[in-house]
Amino acid sequence: MSAAVKADPALIGGVQLALDALAESAEPGSVGDHLGATMVAERLALHSFACTASAYPGWVWTVSLARAPRSKTVTVCETALLPGADALQAPAWLPYADRLAPGDVGPGDVTPYVEDDPLLVAGFEATGDEDVDATALWELGLGRARVLSSQGRAEAAQRWYDGDHGPGAAVAVKAPAPCASCGFFVPITGALRSVFGLCANEWSPSDGTVVSIDHGCGAHSEVDIDRRDAERVPEPIVDDFTVESVRL
Repeated sequence: MSAAVKADPALIGGVQLALDALAESAEPGSVGDHLGATMVAERLALHSFACTASAYPGWVWTVSLARAPRSKTVTVCETALLPGADALQAPAWLPYADRLAPGDVGPGDVTPYVEDDPLLVAGFEATGDEDVDATALWELGLGRARVLSSQGRAEAAQRWYDGDHGPGAAVAVKAPAPCASCGFFVPITGALRSVFGLCANEWSPSDGTVVSIDHGCGAHSEVDIDRRDAERVPEPIVDDFTVESVRL
């Protein structure tokens, strides 16, 4: 009971009135034990009852009781089902744009436009990096309003480098040589040229994807398998003293 509000015996004692109100609004059989009453304001109390419905574990039925000044009549304000401390609740709402994850976009899907995307900058905005600025101007010529910002470029590079086509991938760790020395490695243009390129080897698991220069696989153009000498089979031995009978 709140120390700032004086207890009202008429409101605190209105347990049966609260139960009668829940009998009209709550699912039959879902009202459990009385958990107590609290004064939430002057002449306003809140009664709580356990909810026994299996679909709402940890939830609480509440009934607000009040009375007018100088009146002894207690009335019901409202009833509600509220979550308790251990209540099972739906996860916090996330907007559609924040809910999307890589791989969620399928055929026909369209992602929402993000006006202030920190990963993009205007195509004509100078970044201070000559190579990047030259790329941005060239991209602007293609009619695109925005290009990657420094943050967007750094995040993409880190994601690629840490992914399945970077140096830490299992296939790269066991590779005989890196992509940088492979004839199927196609360097990309722009600021990421010194770190990434494209794989053009149909036998490689990275064919058609962005790979780091220190990635690698067993389909490297300049390596070969260890070839063993052909197995030497001895001449057949003919046993002239053995006769095989054949039924005609």
